[in-house]
Amino acid sequence: MKTQTKSIIKAGLFSGIIFASGMAGFDYADGENFNIWKFIFYASFFGIFMGLMTHRNIKKTARKKIKQQNN
Repeated sequence: MKTQTKSIIKAGLFSGIIFASGMAGFDYADGENFNIWKFIFYASFFGIFMGLMTHRNIKKTARKKIKQQNN
């Protein structure tokens, strides 16, 4: 597996779990019970979104690097 793919997956998983943990903390502070399905939903969708944003950022950085090398 390429290092680019690994970094995208790591960023998505890490940010999704952190976001879902934060949202679960807010629910706990409001007196609600922990809901595993809500946690999985938050972690997966936010993780996918952040993975896509990381992919976009890596491609943008690579394009800039190639453009600078050509000048």
